Amino acid sequence: MGRTLDDATRQYLAAFEETTGSTGVDCLLEDTDDRRVVIVVSSGQIAEAIGPGGRTVKRFEERVEMAVRLIEDADEPETFVANTLAPAAVYNVTISENDDTVAYVEVASEDRGVAIGSDGRTIETARRLADRHFGIDDIQLV
Repeated sequence: MGRTLDDATRQYLAAFEETTGSTGVDCLLEDTDDRRVVIVVSSGQIAEAIGPGGRTVKRFEERVEMAVRLIEDADEPETFVANTLAPAAVYNVTISENDDTVAYVEVASEDRGVAIGSDGRTIETARRLADRHFGIDDIQLV
């Protein structure tokens, strides 16, 4: 469990903070055909980061010339896992600590596709972030 940011991700976080006035606590670059930057925003600052009508985050997207996904940070692992899967409707998150730490997530059946994401991108990002922030080894949808 840990967050090591390389120069590129630190630069994205600095640009994010400068553009939005919000604090970014983590950053991932998704290397897929349509690159995307994922920013974890300090708890309570997501509305400021998005801005009225999405204008603030749109300005940041234009600045970095790629799609941006914002996730709100949380102190509790269950809340954090739910935030990583938004906008899917998450009913419950249970953390099980046996040999591995696994988050079991109850998602509305109509939102399973949203929670998984295109080519599994959303859930894979959620898994990476849950491990980095809380040492959660896996996320399973139930």
